[in-house]
Amino acid sequence: MKLVEGRVRIPSGCAISGIISRDRRKFTGERIVESMKVMRERSNGLGGGFAAYGIYPKYKDSYALHIFYNDSNAKRECEAFLNEHFEIDEASELPTRKIPEITDEPLIWRYFALPRPSRLAASQLDEREYTARCVFAINARIDGAYVFSSGKNMGVFKAVGYPEDVGRFYMLDEYEGYMFIGHGRYPTNTPGWWGGAHPFSLLDFAVVHNGEISSYDANRRFIEMFGYRCALMTDTEVITYILDYLICHVGLTLEESASVIAAPFWSSIAKKPPEERERLTYLRTMFPSLLVTGPFSIIFCFEGGMMALNDRLKLRSMVTAEKGDMVYVASEECAIRAVEPDAENLRYPSGGEPVIVTLNGGKDNA
Repeated sequence: MKLVEGRVRIPSGCAISGIISRDRRKFTGERIVESMKVMRERSNGLGGGFAAYGIYPKYKDSYALHIFYNDSNAKRECEAFLNEHFEIDEASELPTRKIPEITDEPLIWRYFALPRPSRLAASQLDEREYTARCVFAINARIDGAYVFSSGKNMGVFKAVGYPEDVGRFYMLDEYEGYMFIGHGRYPTNTPGWWGGAHPFSLLDFAVVHNGEISSYDANRRFIEMFGYRCALMTDTEVITYILDYLICHVGLTLEESASVIAAPFWSSIAKKPPEERERLTYLRTMFPSLLVTGPFSIIFCFEGGMMALNDRLKLRSMVTAEKGDMVYVASEECAIRAVEPDAENLRYPSGGEPVIVTLNGGKDNA
């Protein structure tokens, strides 16, 4: 059958959704799964995933490492590395539910760990940087092992499949957290594989993305000069590392980081008040290789909240809404209405306009 515009709905890329309680009220992962389920046609079954925050209160001070293994040899080599560099509080298979829709799964293990004090002291790094470098070392050097989640009191859950099936596979309805994001993948330029599903994370940072990054090579070349390694065969990975670099290493705010990756046009900057014009000129001049071009909408999560952002031309859809202390972000309004029919303050943010939601009281202390 010939596809005629107007007679069939052709989705504009992947599906993304995010839900956060500013008061840290816990809710189950079932809500984010239901939000994603109504956007099924935005996916094609080649990738789905979620990130959940506040789900490991018993081990809240430990790094929760979720790792895919292709085989037992990769597991053996990776665990030798982990035991050399970390003190492991607990190691076990990540709980999953066998369902016919999810097949060919790798070995999936979870470790709660802290850096060995002697190794940390010898590295002359802080705990965060030490752990990040260990994650990069595993992913780059150990064939068949991939750390896909490494934050404290949070976890990423992803697979090849539709989002609602991935949620059932990982039993997301049994997890309680204060913030969840979800993604349904419709890959266009990169393969569909377990590691390539979203979210992409580094420590407590996690990103889901709808769109296509045409500046990927320039972004990648710049960020890899600072020790990051883009090896996962997808353009989205680089956004996570750019935000980590700008926020944790350069010291920019969320608003400033948004003004780097979705920088205003020079003609727009020229019309700003003097102080703002000076600030935006500085950011564009200092970080030209970190301007992310091409259509995108992203949700970026961190320990203390989330940020939603469109490309500067708003070439991908995104809507936000609120109800009480809850904030919702999604590709489509229906994804919000599915879990909160009485949502209020619906907004369609402008291109390059960050929507930043922070927890009341700052960082997670749950």
